[in-house]
Amino acid sequence: MEIEKHHDRDTSNSKSWSELPPELLDLVFKRLTLADFQRAKSVCSSWLSSSRQSVPRNNNQMIPWLILFPKDVENNPCLLFNPEEKDKLYRTRREEADLGSEFAKSFCIATCGNWLLMRDPLFTLYIVNLFTHEIIRLPPVETQLGTMKIERMRDDGDLEFRVTCDSGKVYKHKKGSLRLQSSLLWIDEKTRDYIVVWGLVERHCCVVYCKNGDTSWNQIPETLDCCDMVYKDSKLYFLSSSCGFIIFDMMIPFPFPPQVTFQCSVYVCKNRCRCSEYVERDRCRHGYRQSVAATMIVVTVTGQVLKVEKISGIHSRTWSFRVYKVYSSGSVEKIDSLGDEALLLDQGITVLANDTNGLVRNSIYFSYPCADTIFCVFNLEEQKMELLHRFDSSSSSSVDQFSRGRWFLPSFTQPSC
Repeated sequence: MEIEKHHDRDTSNSKSWSELPPELLDLVFKRLTLADFQRAKSVCSSWLSSSRQSVPRNNNQMIPWLILFPKDVENNPCLLFNPEEKDKLYRTRREEADLGSEFAKSFCIATCGNWLLMRDPLFTLYIVNLFTHEIIRLPPVETQLGTMKIERMRDDGDLEFRVTCDSGKVYKHKKGSLRLQSSLLWIDEKTRDYIVVWGLVERHCCVVYCKNGDTSWNQIPETLDCCDMVYKDSKLYFLSSSCGFIIFDMMIPFPFPPQVTFQCSVYVCKNRCRCSEYVERDRCRHGYRQSVAATMIVVTVTGQVLKVEKISGIHSRTWSFRVYKVYSSGSVEKIDSLGDEALLLDQGITVLANDTNGLVRNSIYFSYPCADTIFCVFNLEEQKMELLHRFDSSSSSSVDQFSRGRWFLPSFTQPSC
């Protein structure tokens, strides 16, 4: 009976979870991973309010997630995979704000934080927030300021584009044959300031960009034969098969073009460049056992520029990589280690890898270009490729239902008003 009375007294004096002091909640939030921090915000309005003043564990580190897009776009949501939680897949909640058939039929060509750069079948470009479903519309691809011209010949099922390059050469594209090269997205989570950059696969075509408020695409001179690009810290890192390696300062206000701050000659295996959309790999016709399938640039955590060659095996479905450090003189040095960093090939960057974020140090994360996209990890030290994760094929969320995917770096903090 005494125990029962003691229990009653504790019950009467106890407080609900919503009445915990903010100081205590802050201590709790600081111990949570990004995923658990997001869950904690949904406990009650009091926890949501307190979370705005806190940051989760490892919030200063970029922890990449993988978004998987379904084959059956009409009925299935996207899946999210967090390397911290290898046995879990998260479904996006489409019932909250259905993005409609436009998103279902679109192709993701770049990511930045929670935002996706999408292209629909008619080559309409837009930016969408994966979690809030906010949409930012972009100018039509044919609205260009500069010497390169893109014309939309028919706006129906037989859509065709005609591209006139600086040299005067004309390319015609049927629906689906126009390909965007190395598309990039950067957006400020608080201000919604953004910049979108892309090029065309064709030689002699320059790179274009637009910022918030622009009604057309601005062309960047000296960017012919785009092979690969990376955008980081207001700088555009540009690699060309004919112009070498160039760094542009993108903070120069319009109408002045972006300013060249660095340029050097870097060797690129011609006609082997990365495209931001799916392209079937070329087969080697010369009998070599390996060939350079793509040459890319990567910017590390510290700002070091790397040249990465993606090597395809001719008689086996395996990939390997060669990584070079690029010096200001234009010379390169082959390296065998990324240290404590992991390389995200889709993003063109490296991130810190440790036990808490689920990434393996000195490894390259990339997608395997076969009929269905498969995600792999290449260990640079062991020179070995393996699958990113073996998902449960019997699950209703099996990755067998998904044909496309892309890495992104989610942010779960609340933007200030």
